[in-house]
Amino acid sequence: MKNHWIEFFSGIVTVKATGKGLERFLNQLLRNNILIWNVKKHGPKSITFQMSLRKVKRFRHLVRGSGCKIEFQRRAGAPFLYKRMLKNSGFLAGIFLFIGLVFVLSNMVWGIEIKGANPATEYKIRKQLDKMDIKIGKLQFFTKELDVIQEELTNSINAITWVGVELKGTTYHFQVVEKNEPKQVQKTSAQNLVATKTATVVDYFVEEGEKVFTVNQVVKKGQLLVSGTIGKEENTKIVSAKGKVWGETWFTSKVTVPINTTFQVFNGNEKQKHYLSVGKVNVPIWGFGKMEYKNYVVEENKQYVKFLKWELPITIVNKTYREKEEVTRTYSKKEAIKKGKEMARKDVLNKIGEDGKIKEEKVLHQSIKNGKVILNIDFTTIENIAKVQPITQGDLE
Repeated sequence: MKNHWIEFFSGIVTVKATGKGLERFLNQLLRNNILIWNVKKHGPKSITFQMSLRKVKRFRHLVRGSGCKIEFQRRAGAPFLYKRMLKNSGFLAGIFLFIGLVFVLSNMVWGIEIKGANPATEYKIRKQLDKMDIKIGKLQFFTKELDVIQEELTNSINAITWVGVELKGTTYHFQVVEKNEPKQVQKTSAQNLVATKTATVVDYFVEEGEKVFTVNQVVKKGQLLVSGTIGKEENTKIVSAKGKVWGETWFTSKVTVPINTTFQVFNGNEKQKHYLSVGKVNVPIWGFGKMEYKNYVVEENKQYVKFLKWELPITIVNKTYREKEEVTRTYSKKEAIKKGKEMARKDVLNKIGEDGKIKEEKVLHQSIKNGKVILNIDFTTIENIAKVQPITQGDLE
C-alpha cells in the first residue's frame, strides 16, 4: 500500500469528475500509471478522488475524448503552501521579525541594581562592571558567568567584603557587604604588656600604663614591659595597659632556589568557539575547524536562552581555548642569590608584621648543590615585641 502522505511534498489535487463512463475513465487512468486514492461516489454520474500534482499534465491528455467533465476542487501540499507563503511573505516576515525582536530583547541586560553599598562604592562597582563589559543593552550570551563576576568584583574592589550576584530576567541584582562598617568599641579588662621574645628595646609608645624598661635595655621573653598598675602605695589604680615597644631582634633564614625551573605558561594564543546546545547536542555556530593547539586550557561559559520570562531548554555555549607552552627559566648564580634574598626578606617581613622593618641582613653561607643555590641569611630586625597579658587576682595580691 502506497504511503500517500509522501505526495504532500510534490503536491496533491482533489478532482471531481462528472459524466457517463466514469468506471471506464478510472480504469484508463490506472492503465496509464496515474494513481488515484480517496475515490468517493456522489451519485450515478459524479465522483471525487485525489491524485499527485506531478501527473496533472498526463491526466489532462487522457480527459480529452473521455466524455467526462473535470473540475479541480482543492489543492494541498508543499508547492501550494509555498505559493501562499510567497503571497503573504510580508505578513510572515513581520511575524518572524517580531519573534526575533522579542527573542533578542529577552536576552539583553536591561537593568543593574546595587543594594547595600554607599554612593562611592556603588560608583566603583559600576565602573568595574563597565570594564567587564556588563552594561545595559549588552546581550547576556556574551557576559561572564555569575560566579566569575562575583569573584572579580570582590578581588578588584577593596571596599567590599562580599557581593552576591543574581540574574533575574533581564536585570542583574547585586547585594553588597562593605568593609567599612562601624567598629564596635571593645571593652578591655585590666592588662599588662610583656615581651614576646628576647630583644633590645630601641623605641616605644605607651598610650596607657607605666613602663618598666629603658631604651637599649635587653629584655627577655615574658618580661614585663608596661604595667597596668599605676600610682604609688595606697593610690594605685588598675588600668588596661596599651602601647607598642619596638625591639631589635634577630632571624636566620635558609632558602633554596633552583637554577632551572620548568613551568607552564599561557603564550597569548587563544581561539573561541560558540555552540547552540539543545540537550546533549551541540551545534557549532561560530569557530569551525579542528583545534590546532596541542596543549591548552578550556574555559566554558553557558548562557540559557530566554523568551520573555521563560527560560528555554537551549543554551549558548562559549568555549575559549587558551594555548599553553612549557617554559624553562634559568637563573645565573648572581640572579639565584638575588632571588633567594628576596624570598628570605619577604618571609621575614611576614613574620615581624606591618610595624616591623629589616635593619640589616648578612649572608652567612652560600653554596650550589644539585642544581640549587642554598643561602643562609642572618637578619637584624626592628619589630613590636609587646603583647597583652591579663592581670589576674593573684597578680594584685
